[in-house]
Amino acid sequence: MRYRLTFVAGLALGYVLGTRAGRERYEQLKKSAREFAQNPAVRNTVESATQQGRDVAGKAFHSVSEKVGDRVPDSVADRVRSLRERGQGAPAEDDWGTSNT
Repeated sequence: MRYRLTFVAGLALGYVLGTRAGRERYEQLKKSAREFAQNPAVRNTVESATQQGRDVAGKAFHSVSEKVGDRVPDSVADRVRSLRERGQGAPAEDDWGTSNT
């Protein structure tokens, strides 16, 4: 899914940069992209995918930690633990300053 989104984003960017339709078409595309990103269905899908990613990461951590034991670096264990705790509470900011909404 990530590769499809990357492809679509690249396609859109290439079109915008390569188009000769002018500023009007650029503004139209920009408005469409903004409306798409603000669509409740899209926002819910992104939120759901984010939560599923956190759940899978937690399960993977448990599976790997059982097999490798104490060989998991503390920094990795702390990061996964903080992500799991944050996923259970209210949305918070991540390391890059963006919210999980």
